[in-house]
Amino acid sequence: MRNLWLVLGVVALVLVVALVGSYNSVVAMNEDVQSKWSQVENQLQRRADLIPNLVATVEGYAVHEEGIFKELANARSRMMGAGGPAEKAAADQQFTSALSRLLVVVENYPNLKADVNFRQLQDELAGTENRLAVARMDYNNAVQAFNTRIKRFPTMLWVRMLGFEPYEYFEAQEGAQQVPTVKFKGTGE
Repeated sequence: MRNLWLVLGVVALVLVVALVGSYNSVVAMNEDVQSKWSQVENQLQRRADLIPNLVATVEGYAVHEEGIFKELANARSRMMGAGGPAEKAAADQQFTSALSRLLVVVENYPNLKADVNFRQLQDELAGTENRLAVARMDYNNAVQAFNTRIKRFPTMLWVRMLGFEPYEYFEAQEGAQQVPTVKFKGTGE
C-alpha cells in the first residue's frame, strides 16, 4: 500500500510540475505577444509623429494641395485613436493611402525633392516603414506561436479558465494592394 501512495505522489508531483511549466510558458508567450504589439504601436507612433514635419515641409511648396493635407491629418487622427489590431490595421491602411497621395504630390515639385530637410524626413519615414514592417511580422509570428500553443491539447483544457484568449493578427485590409489614384486640380487627369 505504501508503494501505491508513493507512485501516486510521484505522478501527482510530475503533473503539477508539468502544469506549472506549461502555465509559465503560456505566460511568457503572452508577454511576448504584448511586447511585440508595443513595438508595432511604437513604430506607428513614430510614423505619425514624422508626418506633421513632412506635411509642413511640403505645404510650403504645394499650398494648393490643401485636400491632401486635410486627408492626411484626418487619417493620422484615426490612426492615433484606433484600438486593437484590426482597428489599427484599417486606420493604418487609410493613413498609408493618404501618405502615398502626399508622396505623389511631391513628384510634381522638383525643388521640394531637392530640399535637404525633406530628403531627411523622407529617409526617416522610409526607415520607419521598414521597422514597422518588421514589427508587424514579429507581432504576427508571436501571435501565431501563442494562438497555436493555447489551442493544443492539454493546454486548451485550462488556458481559457485562467483568462488567456487568442490574439488578433495585424492584417492588411481588403484593397490594401490597390495603388491609390491621385488626381490633381487643373491637370485634366
